[in-house]
Amino acid sequence: MTNVPSKISIIVPVYNVEKYLAKCLDSLINQTYQNIEILVVNDGSTDGSEKIISDFSEIFPEKIQSFYKKNGGLSDARNIGLDNATGDYIGFVDSDDYVSGTMFEEMLHLAEKHKAEMVICNIQKVDENGNVTQKLTQIPNMPEKIDLETHFSVFSDISYFACNKLFKKDLFATKRFKKGIFFEDIQLIPQLLLECKTIAQTQKYHYQYLERQNSISKTHNEKGLDILQSVEDVEVAFEKSVYSDKRKELKNFQILEGVYTFLAYLAFVKDEKLFYEMSAKLDVFRKKRNIKMKDILSYSRFDKNYILSLSVSKRIFYLLFFAGQKRLIRKLM
Repeated sequence: MTNVPSKISIIVPVYNVEKYLAKCLDSLINQTYQNIEILVVNDGSTDGSEKIISDFSEIFPEKIQSFYKKNGGLSDARNIGLDNATGDYIGFVDSDDYVSGTMFEEMLHLAEKHKAEMVICNIQKVDENGNVTQKLTQIPNMPEKIDLETHFSVFSDISYFACNKLFKKDLFATKRFKKGIFFEDIQLIPQLLLECKTIAQTQKYHYQYLERQNSISKTHNEKGLDILQSVEDVEVAFEKSVYSDKRKELKNFQILEGVYTFLAYLAFVKDEKLFYEMSAKLDVFRKKRNIKMKDILSYSRFDKNYILSLSVSKRIFYLLFFAGQKRLIRKLM
C-alpha cells in the first residue's frame, strides 16, 4: 500500500491588494510541491482584488478555493480559511507578500523528517521593486531539529509571525485567531508552540515580506494595548501547558513581547496624552509581573544581549524610557 502524500492548505486573506495579489498567487500556484490547496478569503475588498481572485480560480480550479465575506479583519478571514481547510498541514501567506518556489516542499520535508508540529523559515523584507532591504534570521543559534523540552529558550526568542511557518493542522483543533484585535499572531502562535514537542527550521529565506510605501506611516494608537492583552492570554495557556515550570523563559517572553515589542509600537504614538496613558499601562504590566529594570537590560535573545544588538536610535529610545525620561523622549519625537 502506497503512502498518500501529505496535503498542505495555504490560507491567503485578502483586503484591497489588487496591486500585489497576482504576484502572491503566482508564487503559490508555482510551488514545486503540488499537493496543495490555496484558500483565498476576500475580506470585503472594495478594489479590483475580487476580479483577480476570480480569474485565478477559473484558470486553476483544482488549486484555488475562493471565499467572500464582509470585512471583519485579518483574524476573521484566516479563521474562515481554517474552518474550510482539508490539508494535513496549514500555512499562511499575506496577500501582498510572496514566497520562494520551494518553500512548502522543504518545510513539509522537515516536518515529516523530524515529526515536527511546526516548521519555521527565515524572512526577507523586500521593497516594491523586489530589492531585499533586510534579512530577518529567525533562529540562528539552534539546530535543524529542535526538541522543546531541552531547547525551550526558543519560546522567548522566536518572532511570532504566522506567515513564515508550517503548522500541523491538529494544532488548530480547538484554537482560532482572536477576532477584533491587532497583534493576533502574538496572541495565538505562542499558544500553538506550547502544544508542540518538536519544531524544525530551515535557514533559507523563503518568505518575502513586502514593505509597502503606503503602509510606512500607519497610525499608531491605543490598539497597541492589544500587545499586553495578547501576552496575558499566552500566560493563561502557559500555566496549563507541559512547560509551566519553565519560569525563566516565561519571564523572557514577557520582556520581549510585553516590554520591547510594546515599546517599539509606543515609539510611533504621536498623541502625547495617549503616549503617557499607554506608558502607565506598561508600568502596571511590569510591576504586576515583578519585571525589574535589571531583568530588561540583561535580557538575551539568541544568546546575545538584546538591547546591545539594536540600532543606536532604538537603544537611545529604550534607555531614555527605562530611565524615566519620557518628557525628553517626547521632545526628541
